[in-house]
Amino acid sequence: MEDLNPDVVLGMAAQAPDAIVIVDGEGLIRYWNRGAERIFGFSAADVDGHSLDVIIPERHRKRHQEGFEEAMERGYSKYGDADLLNVPALAADGRKLSIEFSVVLLPGPDGSTYVGAVIRDVTARRERERELMRRRAEASV
Repeated sequence: MEDLNPDVVLGMAAQAPDAIVIVDGEGLIRYWNRGAERIFGFSAADVDGHSLDVIIPERHRKRHQEGFEEAMERGYSKYGDADLLNVPALAADGRKLSIEFSVVLLPGPDGSTYVGAVIRDVTARRERERELMRRRAEASV
């Protein structure tokens, strides 16, 4: 696989249906692919250089910032390879989303650290699960 041209990998990341988002060590958005545009409704130009607060509900921002700072200090995420994080998020139009994502710390060429995430919108699935649980609860009464 070493002979694979990096442009092919970058093209895949750019066109992936899941969101691929990379932030720098300050927590500022540096990469936002087409999947992120589709899921969140913000163009890459809209969010470039901005904080992830644009998609984080206000009540979760402090905890996110604390977790981000801890990971940057440690140099690794406490979430392992098989961990998917499930959190609420916001779309550009104000809709509430349910997302799942994995996160990795990425070394930059200058020794800096970036954080990458692959994000999937699971809003519809979560709504179906809640509806199923509601129906089961009603049936057991």
